[in-house]
Amino acid sequence: MRNRIPLALGAALVGCCLLAGSPPTTTKKPPTAKKKTAAKKKSKRRPAAPPVSPAARAAAQRKVEEYLADSAEKPFQQPAALVPFFEQLARLGAAGDKTPVHIIQFGDSHTAADEWTGGLREQFRERFGDGGSGFSLAGHPFLGYRRFDARGGGTSGWVSEGLRTGAGDGWFGLGGVSINTTRAGQSVFLQAECDRLEIHFLQQPRGGRLALYDYDEFLDEIPTEGEPASGFVRYITQPGPHHFLLKTLDARPVRLFGWVADKAAGVTYEALGINGAEASLLLKWDETMLAAYLQRRNPGMIVLSYGTNEASDPLWHRESYRAAFARVVGRLRQDAPAATILVLGPSDRWVRTRGRWQLVAGIDDIIAQQQSVCRELGCVYWGTRERMGGVGSIRDWQSAGLAQGDRVHFTALGYRRLSTVLFSDLMQLLEAYKKVRPETSEQIAHDRPNQNH
Repeated sequence: MRNRIPLALGAALVGCCLLAGSPPTTTKKPPTAKKKTAAKKKSKRRPAAPPVSPAARAAAQRKVEEYLADSAEKPFQQPAALVPFFEQLARLGAAGDKTPVHIIQFGDSHTAADEWTGGLREQFRERFGDGGSGFSLAGHPFLGYRRFDARGGGTSGWVSEGLRTGAGDGWFGLGGVSINTTRAGQSVFLQAECDRLEIHFLQQPRGGRLALYDYDEFLDEIPTEGEPASGFVRYITQPGPHHFLLKTLDARPVRLFGWVADKAAGVTYEALGINGAEASLLLKWDETMLAAYLQRRNPGMIVLSYGTNEASDPLWHRESYRAAFARVVGRLRQDAPAATILVLGPSDRWVRTRGRWQLVAGIDDIIAQQQSVCRELGCVYWGTRERMGGVGSIRDWQSAGLAQGDRVHFTALGYRRLSTVLFSDLMQLLEAYKKVRPETSEQIAHDRPNQNH
């Protein structure tokens, strides 16, 4: 592992242009073909919602709001487990303590789309400060992956590994996805605001060299050769917007995991979702590598958002699922012992079979096993299905324009509504925590610099 903070880099970044640079270009024909194929697949996978009259939509919207009001009394199970996370937020709000707070959410397509997590990110930033985009995957490793606060992409010569099957050697970094190439001249880019940058890669025998640029300014050459290990380099940068680009310099193997774009203070909400993922996927990632990168992030809270795919998995089994979920939680607890673990239960889901809609019955067992593990291991549980209105409520969310026609995924408005509800639930508990912990508040006030001097 390497930890570089070259003095020349700060000087180079001071003079860099603040206009956005152009991303690496590729030929136009292959992306067009991919987009057409993806569009066809998407239309089959996510049917359009049937038309709804304005009156019916308004009635459904009122019903959804009634659901949310009725389920608001006790949204969390084991809420006391939030105390360490709340203490970090309380201290971040004090003028004398600007230690950043990192939140990492692992999940499936609900997370990968970054609508739900993006809404939470915006609200945390508005209240506690913008800590940057934190960790994001390198390049554009799969269709459906995006981050609203960090734009990334790359050339066509990269191959993605890991993903929903976890096939490979398990060296997939923090997000369970890697991209690799053995070709010179391949590049990835990241557009983000930050004042410090970290690059995660695999250190490996005969590993290739990378050139790092910010806009058109060359910053450094990064070797990736060495004994197999979790590789990283770290830089202090000029605060503000950046367009970083990594380019391979030779025809040797290079494997990238992602970027970390941080600021000195505030909150990051890092969305690490993989389409089609199940919670047990984390057990296929190399344990030593995941631990190394998690410890570097030092998260205040880890959010797990799984269950949608497990509920319809024909290989799902109650006892084996509970054991696997407990192993996932236990591994994360071991790797990041100071982090609060919040489990978001699966949402209501229906499936269309032989022309008729029916409930996905497996969700009941998924919820029961997740709740059991949370009780046993001291995690916080937020019941998404119960909070949105219970069994069958996805129909009303769809009619209200808040869920898609597949009755699995939400619309952008639906995800943002869920983010507002979850954030509000967390903040209500945070305020309650502040009231019952006066000694903590007094200590924070004592630590805050005297404003009169």
